[in-house]
Amino acid sequence: MNIQEVLTQKVKEAVASIFKVELPTVEFQPTRKDFAGDITAVIFPMLRFVKGNPVQIGEQIGQFLKDEVEEVTDFNVVKGFLNITISNEYYLDFFEGIRNLQDFGFVSQSSKEALMVEYSSPNTNKPLHLGHVRNNLLGYSVAEILKASGKKVYKTQIINDRGIHICKSMLAWQRFGNGETPESTGLKGDKLVGNYYVAFDKAYKAEIATMISNGIDEKVAEKEAPILLEAQEMLRKWEAGDEEVVDLWKTMNQWVYDGFEITYKNMGVDFDQLYYESNTYLLGKDFVEDGLQRGVFYKKEDGSVWIDLTDEGLDEKIVLRSDGTAVYMTQDIGTAIQRVKDNPDVKGMVYTVGNEQDYHFKVLFLILQKLGFGWAEKLYHLSYGMVDLPSGKMKSREGTVVDADELMAEMTQTAADISEELGKLEDYSKEEKQELYKIIGLGALKYYILKVDPKKRILFNPEESVDFQGNTGPFIQYTYARIQSILRKAEELEQDLNSSQELTDLHEKEKELLKQLQLFPETIQLAADNYSPALIANYTYDLVKEFNSFYQNVSILGEQDQNKKIFRVQLAKKVGEVIKSAFGLLGIQVPDRM
Repeated sequence: MNIQEVLTQKVKEAVASIFKVELPTVEFQPTRKDFAGDITAVIFPMLRFVKGNPVQIGEQIGQFLKDEVEEVTDFNVVKGFLNITISNEYYLDFFEGIRNLQDFGFVSQSSKEALMVEYSSPNTNKPLHLGHVRNNLLGYSVAEILKASGKKVYKTQIINDRGIHICKSMLAWQRFGNGETPESTGLKGDKLVGNYYVAFDKAYKAEIATMISNGIDEKVAEKEAPILLEAQEMLRKWEAGDEEVVDLWKTMNQWVYDGFEITYKNMGVDFDQLYYESNTYLLGKDFVEDGLQRGVFYKKEDGSVWIDLTDEGLDEKIVLRSDGTAVYMTQDIGTAIQRVKDNPDVKGMVYTVGNEQDYHFKVLFLILQKLGFGWAEKLYHLSYGMVDLPSGKMKSREGTVVDADELMAEMTQTAADISEELGKLEDYSKEEKQELYKIIGLGALKYYILKVDPKKRILFNPEESVDFQGNTGPFIQYTYARIQSILRKAEELEQDLNSSQELTDLHEKEKELLKQLQLFPETIQLAADNYSPALIANYTYDLVKEFNSFYQNVSILGEQDQNKKIFRVQLAKKVGEVIKSAFGLLGIQVPDRM
């Protein structure tokens, strides 16, 4: 049991013993810096069960704890807050227990039940953009955090590889491409295909303008522009299995997949399973038919099939068109069911999708529950806000999208510019510098995005994110590198860093650092429960701030007492390990030197 669990039990015992009342819960918080103590029990919520003056109640509970709990050495009461001081021995024992733990804070897989986390899920008509960056970073990090909390996790995506948008790129390539390929142009395949999506849009707009100038109504022109009608015909041919169209579709999609693979590798994300919409878009229709028989769905006069969710505060939703074709909802129903068929141990899913789809997922989860799937109770929409740049929103058809590859390259260059200005890399080779710039640049990007609660919209400022001061990735990376420098110097002094140290007293800054380390396991669990990498990011920042305060106020290698010196080096080493572990959960690397 950790100290909070011990205190919870003992506070309940105190209230039962003194006031003859059973207390259901006890609320704790860290003691404020301006008061003596390490952990604070909040008395006010107890007043619903214990009548009296909160200060007097706190004094009585505090005395009980001091008498009954070995780890409690003192207490004080400020208004309704009982500030409790914990013994140095408790924190020293805690540190000795974790000092050599390789995966401190991580829980080994404790359940045979698995969770599936979906993220990325791009269209195959353009490269990944800034919005995909937030999606991938969130999904990957949440999957890693869930694994660290003891869950079995499958990472997946569904690739939207069919539909009118892909046909637009294909048709434009046929018309304007002159047979060019990624090899002949030197372009990544996703970029080449994206260029033709933009080319289609330009041609489409030009045709609309011509039709309008010939007296045709704008709305009619938008529906009947020849290039659009041709793209729609191409889609019909694809659905009919036309060999020539299907071959071109396979070729151009493969160009895109090859391009995506490079982007994912550079971004540092991966997947265990891939699903393709071309294989799943017909799934779900059988389940709609089954739901129709059981009264989950109903049929309208035109033959379309709907579900009525008005009793749940939503509206009526179509699940099958009158001509029998599926809508996106039908596909998502079928895909979810197929995933559980493919992986029978999956008992829940996390969908990483932007907040514009909030309503869609409320409906999807309700439908799957009404169809009787037990695992549908454990579906979660990891909803997130848009990412803006200072220059404004992203657009894709006009070709002004913020490209993920270009953004990552720009972040690496920004890191290079700032690092060169600081001038601390004179002894690095060109290759070492480039690798370091990439680690810093991507670390800055990932941390800036992940430190924000997923639901909030982000204004991403590249220069601000690479600042070496404040709540940034590079600031934390720099602290990690500083710790590695201390460890290298300690080795040069031939210190035995593995021996246990017999200490009885702790410097205030050592104790604060140990208290922060102690929070790491529960922070992982809290982040997993809330699907929030922001909790890990901000915990790491708090840890680094405590370490830097310790570093500035306490001599480490200059300490004359050998036991204290070795203990402080060991403490620094553990902080470094936790920074590395925490950043690993965010998909961020840490450099040994900066």
